[in-house]
Order: sequence, then C-alpha cells, then structure tokens
Amino acid sequence: MTDDSPGQIDPPVVFGRRFAFSDTFRGLFREGMLLVEETAAYLDGDGRAESRDLPRAASLTYATESMRLTTRLMQIASWLLLQRAVNEGEMTFEQAGTEKAKVRLRGFGTLTEGPNWQDLPVRLRELIEHSVRLQERVIRLDDAMYNAANAEEPAENPVSRQLGQLARAFGSGGE
Repeated sequence: MTDDSPGQIDPPVVFGRRFAFSDTFRGLFREGMLLVEETAAYLDGDGRAESRDLPRAASLTYATESMRLTTRLMQIASWLLLQRAVNEGEMTFEQAGTEKAKVRLRGFGTLTEGPNWQDLPVRLRELIEHSVRLQERVIRLDDAMYNAANAEEPAENPVSRQLGQLARAFGSGGE
C-alpha cells in the first residue's frame, strides 16, 4: 500500500515489460538472431548437401521440418524486432501490440520423434530443438508482457479499504 492514501493498492509490477528492457532480453535477441543466421547458413550449405543423401521418406521429412523451422524462426525474429523497436523508442508498446497480432508464435508443430526424425541430419535436429526452446521462451515472455498489459485492473482489496476507512475515522493512528 502507499503511505499517502490508505486503502489504495500499488499497481502490480509488470515483469514482462521490465524484462523487455533488460540485458537478459538483449541476450535473448542476440540468441534469436544468431539462430536465424546459423540456420540459414546450414540450410544453404551443409544441410543442402546432407539432404541429398537421405532416403525418400526422410527427405520429405527434411523438407517439411526445414520449412517449419524457417517459418518458426521468422516469426520469432519478427517478435524480437518489434520488442527491440519499443526498447529503442521507435514505436510504442501499444503499436507493437497491434503489429504483434500479425506474428504467429504458436501452432508450429514439429516432428521430434519417430523413425523419420532419427533419419534427419543431427545438425538439423539440433537447430529444430533449439528453435522450439527459444519459441517457448518467447511465448512465455509474450504472455507476461501482453496478457498482463491486457488484464483487468486488480480489484480493490476490501480489507485495505476498511483499514483506510478506520484510519480516516480515528486519525492517522500513531500520533
């Protein structure tokens, strides 16, 4: 409670917004952009060569999973770039919220088990697994930032309200 107005509750701290301005966010941003670069280099280089040697079923899985991987990473990168734009004052949090509605962070299923998964090149599997972990972290951060921002104002605490009324009725109490 605040000292100057009994019965009032301090607003909750929105940890997600604070996190977006932290060194930890900058690390997450760098990690995401680096993963995009590593994935592009792999798919254009070693991955292309490795995919030629795969059996037909694994080749189809490779094509499907590499598309899911690049799509997932582009959505993550878009989200990270929006948050960085807010951090750098290029757009408001509300503008980013509107733009982020175009970003799809959920719904990218991926095959991480089964016979064709084991037939995929190890490096592709590592990139996919890393991207899924990064996606989960970004989703948690997105929920913390935007769901907390859209939550209703907290209800007034009835006990605090009554204590405030008592303090006003009987003076400030300790004088």
